Amino acid sequence: MVLIPYFRVMILPESFYQRKDVVKIAKELLGKVLVTNINGIYTSGMIVETEAYAGAVDKASHAFGNRRTRRTDIMYSHGGVAYVYLCYGIHHLFNVVTNVQDVPHAVLVRAIEPLEGIEYMLERRRKEKLSPILTAGPGAMSQALGLHTVHTGKPLQGPDVSIEDQGIKINAKDIVSATRVGVAYAAEDAMLPYRFYIKGNKYVSKGKGL
Repeated sequence: MVLIPYFRVMILPESFYQRKDVVKIAKELLGKVLVTNINGIYTSGMIVETEAYAGAVDKASHAFGNRRTRRTDIMYSHGGVAYVYLCYGIHHLFNVVTNVQDVPHAVLVRAIEPLEGIEYMLERRRKEKLSPILTAGPGAMSQALGLHTVHTGKPLQGPDVSIEDQGIKINAKDIVSATRVGVAYAAEDAMLPYRFYIKGNKYVSKGKGL
């Protein structure tokens, strides 16, 4: 991982998300910085783990078979907005909608390495000290960043939520591909290597694929 000196921070444009290859986007989100500014509280972290979901043809996707519900309707929006859903009635999970209108691709952000606003993350998570448990795993991460279902549909260019390129470069050899977590119901698609994480990063979740 290399930080380029004097790099000008750039919020990722909609065009980044509106490409066809959701797997490529999931990989390229590693090293980008997820930022929230909620009720005046600024927090951020480097994305270290993602999962790609390929819409209508992916049995693990909420939109498999072009399924469309009140909850998943946002997946059919143009790429570059947030999709936050409630899992098991407890955990808010943050996803990035990708591709173009009516193609329901998405990337689940599973974990971040905290960068800024760590004191607020600790307060939200009711933790006393910084450790990987703070943001390793999609539910923990969303709680730490203050992300909830109310943020579904929010643009990823701010002001509430944004993803930035801060010049952090992840070498291809440091990106691990694996199966996704918790999708055993997806038959053969459960075996797709659509989870990506930064090798050796301690904030990668402990979730196990198949």
